[in-house]
Amino acid sequence: MNDETLITGPLYASRKKVYPQATHGTFRNIKWAVLVLTLGVYYLLPFIRWDRGPNLPNQAVLIDMAHRRFYFFFIQIWPQEVYYFTGLLIMAAMTLFLMNAVAGRVWCGYLCWQTVWTDLFYAVERWVEGDRRERMLKDKKGFTIRHAYELALKHFLWLIIAWWTGGAFVLYFADAPTLVKQLLTFQAPGIAYTWIGILTFTTYMFAGHMREQTCIYMCPWPRIQASMTDEWALNVSYESTRGEPRMSVKKAAAAKAKGLPAGDCIDCHQCIAVCPTGVDIRHGSQLGCIQCGLCIDACDNVMKEIGRPPRLIAYDTDINIQRRLEGLPPIFRPIRPRTLIYPVIIAMVGGLMVWKLATRSDLGIDVLHDRNPMSIPMTDGGVRNGYTVRLLNKEPNDRPINISVSGAPGLKLKIVDAPNPTQATVGPDQTLELRVIVVAPPDEVPSKPVDVTFTASDPSGKTTATAKDHFFPNG
Repeated sequence: MNDETLITGPLYASRKKVYPQATHGTFRNIKWAVLVLTLGVYYLLPFIRWDRGPNLPNQAVLIDMAHRRFYFFFIQIWPQEVYYFTGLLIMAAMTLFLMNAVAGRVWCGYLCWQTVWTDLFYAVERWVEGDRRERMLKDKKGFTIRHAYELALKHFLWLIIAWWTGGAFVLYFADAPTLVKQLLTFQAPGIAYTWIGILTFTTYMFAGHMREQTCIYMCPWPRIQASMTDEWALNVSYESTRGEPRMSVKKAAAAKAKGLPAGDCIDCHQCIAVCPTGVDIRHGSQLGCIQCGLCIDACDNVMKEIGRPPRLIAYDTDINIQRRLEGLPPIFRPIRPRTLIYPVIIAMVGGLMVWKLATRSDLGIDVLHDRNPMSIPMTDGGVRNGYTVRLLNKEPNDRPINISVSGAPGLKLKIVDAPNPTQATVGPDQTLELRVIVVAPPDEVPSKPVDVTFTASDPSGKTTATAKDHFFPNG
């Protein structure tokens, strides 16, 4: 019998609270710019107006559930065109894969909503409670009246941001100014308050409390991207060949005076202090690193103060890390098969979507042939086929639509029980189902089944839609 070892203790490591320190530099400025741009778009976009004419909403971006339409400036998407959203999802996935191929988890570090909102919550926390050192001292001292006031103010501001995050979300589903007024006067639909409550809670919890835990334990992307990246992708890396052995500035000067090796890293821990997930990048690539580059800024600032070259920590590739260990110069290959394939797929899908948008019709027609019987002989020797025709009017007003059939000589079409045998009026944003009969005269009955085309057109003839089916000479 094999001996079994009983493992005792917790299955998960207990959380160590992270106190990210403020820093400044190139990558911090990029993150500020991305934060302002993305949150500015999210919060303000519902209030932008776009004139589409009478009987149509003038909100630039609107998900109109009541009328089953999605508006994006001059583009209108109907439920039948859900494939556009499929195309957008494919493009988004390919863009994410491309970003990973170029620079690892750069999406996580700059554009992920968890990162953006957590960054904003951190800014509020520093403004209210102070930077890393002050917050650590206050937590160590415990409860004081001033600290309690600061905590209350911080959480109040967090809840305001979280509430407006949920409020902005529901504004995409109704006219924004009108819904804001209804929300403030408690006259909005109950579903609006429900979703605001859900998103307020999730934003407050994820960005204010769970923070780096969301990135490390909940998000699947770090685990997925690790299997998709390669040795040529740029990742935040510590140049150990230059930084080791670590020692203080004075010890390094003394070591160099004796001809001993001394690295540029002075073990100041600034790279750890600014990291939003508490990672020590000097230990190599880790699951917690979101590639935000803040440790690069912090290290560059230290290097500048002590008069040493910057970029001891930098975006680098696994290939170059190994080459430096071997004493070889670095090389970069930003252009390689995967960084070419992804843009090609994005361009192809995007081009197809643009072509479909440019050539689509605001009319629609579907045809279903009767199954039993397939055809009916007439007393005069002719043959008739029955069809169910569904017309779709995508305009916001009543619309007369003409129907015709082609594909075989002499075919005549008639709408059953209609005052006009070849025309029907379809309401705004509606479909109309019609019973249609197509007759072949005695002297022009085809000898075998033929393909026929049903055409729907407006009276001007400029807008048409077609559907194909078959005409059977016998049942």
